[in-house]
Amino acid sequence: MSSSNRITKPHEIVERALELSTSDGCVVIADEESSANLRWAGNALTTNGVTRGRTLTVIATVDGKEGTASGVVSRSAVTADDLEPLVRAAEAAARGAGPAEDAQSLVTGTPASPAFTDAPAETTSAVFADFAPALGEAFARAREGGRELYGFANHELVSTYVGTSTGLRLRHDQPNGTLELNAKSPDRQRSAWAGRSTRDFKDVDPTVLDAELAVRLGWAERKIDLPAGRYETLLPPTAVADLLIYQMWSAAARDAVEGRTVFSKPGGGTRLGEKLSELPLTLRSDPNAPGLESAPFVIAHSSGDDASVFDNGLPVPATEWIRGGQLNRLSTTRHTAGLTGMQLSPGFGNLILDAGGEKSLEEMVAATERGLLLTCLWYIREVDPATLLLTGLTRDGVYLVENGQVVGEVNNFRFNESPVDLLSRASEAGRTEKTLPREWSDWFTRAAMPALRIPDFNMSSVSKGV
Repeated sequence: MSSSNRITKPHEIVERALELSTSDGCVVIADEESSANLRWAGNALTTNGVTRGRTLTVIATVDGKEGTASGVVSRSAVTADDLEPLVRAAEAAARGAGPAEDAQSLVTGTPASPAFTDAPAETTSAVFADFAPALGEAFARAREGGRELYGFANHELVSTYVGTSTGLRLRHDQPNGTLELNAKSPDRQRSAWAGRSTRDFKDVDPTVLDAELAVRLGWAERKIDLPAGRYETLLPPTAVADLLIYQMWSAAARDAVEGRTVFSKPGGGTRLGEKLSELPLTLRSDPNAPGLESAPFVIAHSSGDDASVFDNGLPVPATEWIRGGQLNRLSTTRHTAGLTGMQLSPGFGNLILDAGGEKSLEEMVAATERGLLLTCLWYIREVDPATLLLTGLTRDGVYLVENGQVVGEVNNFRFNESPVDLLSRASEAGRTEKTLPREWSDWFTRAAMPALRIPDFNMSSVSKGV
């Protein structure tokens, strides 16, 4: 067996790829992923499984006559024999590319991660050791209560190794778990949803979610038709998360400076420093936030408006995007920070909104004279980037509240709203709690949000969907 064939550990793959590089600079990112899942339907498990995989990204930089160019190539299931062709492909891409607009010196000086040479962390079906028996109990309770449970639980663990020709050797282990549970009446005419985000499935109890869904199915026994219009509406944390994640995806500094987003100021400049809400809202990201931990350094597999491959390994600090209701930061790379003159604010791995509220969603319902209570949003799409007007649908339960009590389920709606505008009109925020964004759960799960009371949420038309 050749020495190259014995190279199987992620850090060895990274080191060998760097050794093979003949470019002026090189970044190698190895992502080792494992996942375990459970799926169920009609109060019974249907499938379960465990998967593993590896993706290797090689970023080559060359300083040609016109300036630095970069070439990026990613491949899955990479073995030692695949390394040299992969490295050469990245180098060819760099040499064939024009100068990279975001070119910067590769990051240096960060101490090596202590566990860089350790084996990757892996999840297994054991992550469900406590959860699975509780799920069985939830099935039994649902059968007794005349409802059917559908859903899935998924746990992923990604160990990311970043090595560079400038000496960086960094590693981050990212666990990510999601639980989605639907309860349906036997005739399929009533449906309710609940979801949770978790790092290890030790803090989620499906029996608690089933009890919550049983209440909502009970509310849905009375049907009430309402027309389109503007209604006082309680947005639960999951819906707030979906809207604000989209807002952050639209918060790149360069786009704002160039007049292309809701954060552009009419006539030029940006809205930094502008008051976005009368509530004392703080929207922040913090890689060390308890229960929402994310990578403390930049991991960029490609360059874009809010990320640069040249920034790989750059420390990610805690950042307040909105502070006390005022727009405080827009996201920047080193390149766009230089272009705009703004403070360096690398991307975000979690998102937390806090307004100092203490009420639970149930307490906010009890304080509502007449309004709507949503379960979640879905099929969210952008209509107008200049105002960040979004459209989408309600799903799995819209309930009418009168005199502090839920009196029935109303029809679904299509909505048209801008999250930035919603923040300006929000009249109350509840207590912040960890939540699962339903629409974006495939891309972003680490969020903590309060419920928001919107006095005049725009339900633009009635939807006949679920």
